[in-house]
Amino acid sequence: MRIVKLDEASMKNILADMLKRDPNNYDAYTETVQEIVDRVKAEGDAAVFDYTKKFDKAEINADNIRVTEAEIKEAMEAVDPHLLEVMKKSMENIRRYHEKQRRNSWFDSQPDGTILGQKITALESAGVYVPGGKAAYPSSVLMNIIPAEVAGVKRIVMVTPPGKDGKVNPVTLTAAHLAGATEVYKVGGAQAIAALAFGTESIPRVSKIVGPGNIFVALAKKAVYGHVSIDSIAGPSEILVVADETANPRYVAADLLSQAEHDELASAILVTTSMELAEKVSKEVDGFLQVLSRSEIIKKSLDNYGYILVVDTMDEAVETANNIAPEHLELVTANPFEVMTKIRNAGAIFIGEYSSEPLGDYFAGPNHILPTNGTAKFFSPLGVDDFIKKSSIIYYSREALEKAHKDIEDFAEAEHLTAHANSVRVRFE
Repeated sequence: MRIVKLDEASMKNILADMLKRDPNNYDAYTETVQEIVDRVKAEGDAAVFDYTKKFDKAEINADNIRVTEAEIKEAMEAVDPHLLEVMKKSMENIRRYHEKQRRNSWFDSQPDGTILGQKITALESAGVYVPGGKAAYPSSVLMNIIPAEVAGVKRIVMVTPPGKDGKVNPVTLTAAHLAGATEVYKVGGAQAIAALAFGTESIPRVSKIVGPGNIFVALAKKAVYGHVSIDSIAGPSEILVVADETANPRYVAADLLSQAEHDELASAILVTTSMELAEKVSKEVDGFLQVLSRSEIIKKSLDNYGYILVVDTMDEAVETANNIAPEHLELVTANPFEVMTKIRNAGAIFIGEYSSEPLGDYFAGPNHILPTNGTAKFFSPLGVDDFIKKSSIIYYSREALEKAHKDIEDFAEAEHLTAHANSVRVRFE
């Protein structure tokens, strides 16, 4: 991996490089995606079936687009029993963590005759997109569905591309069933997002769409935003490790590569105060590349977006991390909890040398659907809050309103909204 002595100029260049990965920059695909979205909106099922045949080579129709109970049973029987047990353990951790995020409605009653409050209501429906093809991502299935289920969403719809045989990957389907999906449909890509947003003859529309996908899925979510809610426009995966001279270089190298293997656009960055550690980590990376199965993808990822940045102080390292605002941030230092208090921008923070990033991907419980491409400066991980909405509650007695009505009328008159003022005034004529 390239080693860079960080200065202001190199920091600007790295941030510019990172932003090139932003899905919002992929204008070349926007027109194609919009065409798919518009056609599904206009033609419904017919467009969905046509695009599924074109892109996934699968014959899907109104009779087989929805996964049946028999297919779920068949899938569960095909899954390795040990993997099934592992998924159940992971589910318990994920559910336990997200149950702590639950919010309650609240009401504040005052002696003057006013009651103010906030009513929490779960969304009626949510759509979960899960990538398909050759790979299966049951962890993403659990991470998307369980928060919705904990929030109290009654209708949780999963869409995922079918194989050429018209079937859903059995591991993916098993995870969806265990987590609480109420419906599963065999459709993927931009056409699946459009179907969830606008509804078709076979797929009723939903209130919100969540879940990761390729650039076509990301741009489709952007295109339908406003018709429905979405979680975010997710970009490629990224990891940033802040480490000092006490870090184990082999651990650090392994953790960097855990994200670099995702995608050629994935980013893996080490920020360290130790040149010696930097050189050792680089050497360990070279060693791992000789044995890891996805080394070609990793090499391209590191060539494009991999850096070892050497800084003078831990404060500089922290500031660098806050500027990049990584999806995954590992703190491998002598005092990682102290460093953690200075972190302002990160999707998930992993503290100490035994809290490696895959712990968060699969097992610990916090959600692994995280903000990318610097959006951790203003976005949060997926959670229960993404599946609720809040209504304000206002009650005033006549006596309470009488005390305030002149002030309200004056405020309304100042804005030249005389009907507003009149609405209050008529109650005291």
